[in-house]
Amino acid sequence: MAFWRLFVLLLGSVAFFAACERRAPSSPESKTASKTEASSNSDLWHVYEQSFKGAKYIDLTHTITPSIPVWKGFAQVKFAPTINPETKQPYTYKKDGFEATHYDLPTDQYGTQLDPPAHWAPEYPAIDELPATYAVRPLVVISIVDQVAKDRGYHLKRLDVERWEKNNGKIPSGSVVMVRSDWSKNWPDPALASEKVFPGVSLDALKFLHEERHILFHGHEPLDTDTTPTLEGEDWLMHHGYTQAEGVANLDKVPETGCLITIGYPKFAGGLGGYARLIAICPADWKYGVSVGEVPEAPLPKSDKILRWDAKLGMRVRK
Repeated sequence: MAFWRLFVLLLGSVAFFAACERRAPSSPESKTASKTEASSNSDLWHVYEQSFKGAKYIDLTHTITPSIPVWKGFAQVKFAPTINPETKQPYTYKKDGFEATHYDLPTDQYGTQLDPPAHWAPEYPAIDELPATYAVRPLVVISIVDQVAKDRGYHLKRLDVERWEKNNGKIPSGSVVMVRSDWSKNWPDPALASEKVFPGVSLDALKFLHEERHILFHGHEPLDTDTTPTLEGEDWLMHHGYTQAEGVANLDKVPETGCLITIGYPKFAGGLGGYARLIAICPADWKYGVSVGEVPEAPLPKSDKILRWDAKLGMRVRK
């Protein structure tokens, strides 16, 4: 957990130098010197240069296409070229200099997603009401891969969490806990959405994580929390003001400890779900991921294939 400890230490310096600034002598010269010193040591740009720039970034997000798995109660999304309302024709690179895409989104419960509690409980916050402090958190990954290999419908138990803590230490308060099952290795097979037996998270484990470890939220790879008739885990979470992530990818590429997670999602007013983008930020010496500067970013490189509309697939692909 060296990376997380370094992160805490660096952020702690922010509070330390801020306190020093408040206790500085009253002379203008001293105040100026104190502010300069505080700025050079506690500025988060310094944290970025020292830790985040060289870190490894791993995408935990499935790409949304019209054919990815979705619960049978929801229709599939549809992609189409955006139509000019005046000409009734799609915008084209040749005619208009640009193109745009129309998305028909029958549900906000699609792909890698974030469920706010209002998904089940209208008295709790919707997606646009979640606080900005969700943005960056410590990341815990608990694997049940071995258990699932023996029992496809295995659900994370409190005992699994306690075993993880015995090996790794207590789960940090306010962290995000991801449950790795490797269920998503068969993504994007549409048949995944109709499975009645799949890995889940037990209510007992959820209560332990939230009420005793006080995590921010948990996430899992399948599109539902559990396989009980009433989805008791999701029911309990939503009606107690907790959020959860579903459809998470690439947890096999993230270590159990030492990483952070960032999360972003569209801010739909009154939204009951969120198309989420989850990124793990891991130590620089981790074997997976990419660091800043390793791939072109600005400007982005040209492709040797042109992005074109494919009517059969119902989306743009490179050809």
